[in-house]
Amino acid sequence: MTMTSPRSEARTARGRTPSRGERQVDGERTRAALLDAALDEFTAKGFAGARVRDIATRAGVSKDLVAYHFGGKDGLYLAVQEAWLRREDTFSDPDLPLTELVARYLRDALTDPRPLRLLLWRGLTDPDHAPPDADPEAEDLTATRARQQHGELPDDIEPAMLRLLLLAAVAAPVAFPDTTVRLFGTSLDDPSFEERYLQGLRGLLAHLSSAAATSAQ
Repeated sequence: MTMTSPRSEARTARGRTPSRGERQVDGERTRAALLDAALDEFTAKGFAGARVRDIATRAGVSKDLVAYHFGGKDGLYLAVQEAWLRREDTFSDPDLPLTELVARYLRDALTDPRPLRLLLWRGLTDPDHAPPDADPEAEDLTATRARQQHGELPDDIEPAMLRLLLLAAVAAPVAFPDTTVRLFGTSLDDPSFEERYLQGLRGLLAHLSSAAATSAQ
């Protein structure tokens, strides 16, 4: 059922006024539906191409609720980014071995590639028309430098280059799905693909670790 205004959230199917707890649950469901719909629209069309009306229609609510819950399109985009950062916190642990950390990022990207596609869209957008950024600070390379010091990564390669290399390796199947399918001869949905790709990533990381050990001698 499509809701027509913020006030409609305060109505139940029988028309009675719901309790405060019911209103809170209803509002949370609406926010969740809008966030999921926005992620679909932003990853399909980019920030500039996505329309608030289409997001609301996909979520099954009035477009007025986008402004009510998020303040508008910019606020909704920021909320989508913040939701991804919270999701990342559930599986990203800097204390994990690098092979396991990279494996977790790959599994997440293959399970739901939308956040990574959102990042790719951002890279394709004219900087003068870039969407808002929930995390505008420069990338923190402290963890990468620590792995260099501990011998997991070679210390004769710039940390920024190593970080970009690992990001590209994880993102490649999502960024180039058709090419990946042609190269590996299997669908990205095939469970065997994930294991084959992980095996390749582990081999790459083993070479980097070996190079780190050699440079330390």
